[in-house]
Amino acid sequence: MNKAQKIHPCPCGGSNYSTCCEPFHLGSSLPETPEQLMRSRYSAYVNKNEPYLLQTWHSSTRPSEPIFSEENTKWLGLSIKKAPAAIDNKGTVEFVAVYKIGGKAHRLSEISNFVKENGRWVYLDGIFPS
Repeated sequence: MNKAQKIHPCPCGGSNYSTCCEPFHLGSSLPETPEQLMRSRYSAYVNKNEPYLLQTWHSSTRPSEPIFSEENTKWLGLSIKKAPAAIDNKGTVEFVAVYKIGGKAHRLSEISNFVKENGRWVYLDGIFPS
């Protein structure tokens, strides 16, 4: 197996980045479900792909300030808890992401809301269950 054929696991948990989230990041395909978008956005956080994150964020809730600060965040894993089928161009994904900042581990639990606009899924907002 040469270097070009080497399989790199996808940060979202998929077996191969080149066939999982990379096509979304490159714009060669669009996520078909809220869960695919959630996974691709997680991978974009891992890869510090701010343009993709902004492009997949609903215009009404998209941040105007930079997404990445000077903090050195290391994303460690993603677990999808619930991803029910989307209804009427709306969907949710409940997930837990684990990360470290300054050597200290943290958990981000969120129920993300997604909407389909102009034929593509975008992240709208989320709530943080206790």
